[in-house]
Amino acid sequence: MPELPEVEVVRRGLADHVLDRTIREVEVAHPRAVRRHVAGGPDFAARLAGRTITGARRRGKYLWLDLDGDADAVLAHLGMSGQMLVADGGRPDEKHLRIRVRFTDDGPELRFVDQRTFGGLSVHPLVAGADGGLLPEPVAHIARDPMDPAFDLDAAVAGIRRRRTGLKRALLDQTVVSGIGNIYADEALWRARLHGERPTSRLTRAQGRAVLTAAAEVMDAALVAGGTSFDALYVNVNGASGYFDRSLDAYGQAERPCRRCGTPIRRESFMNRGSFSCPRCQPRPRAAHR
Repeated sequence: MPELPEVEVVRRGLADHVLDRTIREVEVAHPRAVRRHVAGGPDFAARLAGRTITGARRRGKYLWLDLDGDADAVLAHLGMSGQMLVADGGRPDEKHLRIRVRFTDDGPELRFVDQRTFGGLSVHPLVAGADGGLLPEPVAHIARDPMDPAFDLDAAVAGIRRRRTGLKRALLDQTVVSGIGNIYADEALWRARLHGERPTSRLTRAQGRAVLTAAAEVMDAALVAGGTSFDALYVNVNGASGYFDRSLDAYGQAERPCRRCGTPIRRESFMNRGSFSCPRCQPRPRAAHR
């Protein structure tokens, strides 16, 4: 699933191509693509016709388009394979095209393509989140992310230390700090030399600051590289893949030598996924030893 850098790459592309454009019509080609819009496809299309896109925003891994009137937004769930593509109207339809948005200026259209149909678009009212910012109602509980200018590092560290869980689980909790998924959690933990099973109750403030600072640094580096693409399913609005996978130090590097010490990176089972770390640089905490 795309994490913060990948979603930010898409957000920037949308800001460049669809901002201040008025929607002429919307075609919904697959009902699953609007299943989160409870009123259905016809209502989704009718709610957007004649509306102008005034902003492209993101909170953590969640992306939305603001609409004129400042009351509603189009929330985009990219899921595992969702793509927001900008395409000339004459370009052949993609095999898995789910939603098409045409504009009154007859310029490039916006297409939502989703092979696995786990993602989708929906219209929601904007409401005040816990921190006072306006967000689409379904994501109003999501915390700020480390790349947000208003992110409070010390408050986030305190929130993590209050949890009674392992550090990696806390990093993935989007109500504590958003935007960090499995890939960048492993990368941040490697940079901070911390194991993901370290109990948050035993995490020092300095360690908490170090791992969140590392998360911001690695996500910023990934953003420069256009994100991390392991296959053709994650692309930017022009269809190009990111290449940060070439710079990963931990995630997906099982049995390869650690770039710091040369010890082979290990893979461990974690929440039905894989977790990657260096046995020497990131020793398991004693209480977590099997």
